[in-house]
Amino acid sequence: MTIRATRSDGSESRSDRLTFAANARDGAQHFYRAYGLVIASELELDELDRTEPAIPDLTIRLRPVEPIDADQTVTAFRFSDDHQHLFWPAVGRFLIRGTSEIDIDPSADIDGRLIAFPLLGPVLALLLHRRGLLVLHASAVAIGGRSAVFMGDKGAGKSTTAGAMIRAGHRLLTDDVVALDLSDPRRPMIVPGFPQLKLAADAASELSLGQTEVRPRVHPAIDKAQHRLHDGFSRDRVPATRIYILERGEKAGISPLPGIAALPAIIKFSYVTRFGRSALAGDFAALHLRQCAQLADHVGVCRLEVPTGLGRIGEALDLIEKDLSSDA
Repeated sequence: MTIRATRSDGSESRSDRLTFAANARDGAQHFYRAYGLVIASELELDELDRTEPAIPDLTIRLRPVEPIDADQTVTAFRFSDDHQHLFWPAVGRFLIRGTSEIDIDPSADIDGRLIAFPLLGPVLALLLHRRGLLVLHASAVAIGGRSAVFMGDKGAGKSTTAGAMIRAGHRLLTDDVVALDLSDPRRPMIVPGFPQLKLAADAASELSLGQTEVRPRVHPAIDKAQHRLHDGFSRDRVPATRIYILERGEKAGISPLPGIAALPAIIKFSYVTRFGRSALAGDFAALHLRQCAQLADHVGVCRLEVPTGLGRIGEALDLIEKDLSSDA
């Protein structure tokens, strides 16, 4: 697939065109399903489940996007009531229009596979937020009609714990971006994402998930590999049952958080807060706070201590399964 390429300073590349290996025919639309949306994309996204052509809920296009400001060497974001503009020098510009369109203007000489990392992470998370979902920076697993959501700081082991649960026979709902539908505040529902898990090399080696396709690394700064699941993925919505905030400890343990501590934790790990106050323009700040409070009121939030060392992660899994069984 060929598209017009621009340098990070806004000028066109020497070749005036950028060829994306492994992408489909020029101008073709590809249809996918993720987070309950039918997605029509000019960019091929092998991470997502394909679906039959239909009227899309979200359209992704490759087209020029105006620079945010004169300095095109640093990451930048700009938000308004109707548009969210994001720029990463190594990847390109992204423009979210309303709640149903994303424009992508890649940087010159980029490997097309790299675009999916911000597109299916922070960019899609912001769009889901704009569509009224509560979005957490977390991973989620379906466990016998119930669910476990894993939140925590970078390196806490969210994806690794989810991977261990999958190895134990449970099913992934989503990794990195957890979207919750609170249209019924008393029964928050997790909307399934797509069947991919990002794992560091040591975690992948220890877990040995089996039926997965491991994609090659596309950038030296990305320390996790994409694992496409051929099995072990739930495509059905599941009620949000328990939220676990991961911490390292000497032994596995689960301790409930009181409401006064649960709400700040949910706010801290909600995806939109990483972009600061400007991402909560208009009425979205009040809506976001209300959604976080509703989740804290109706879903148990616990601190989960995970023993240091991948060989002991099973100790935490046993506690999680027992905790959810007692909830049932």
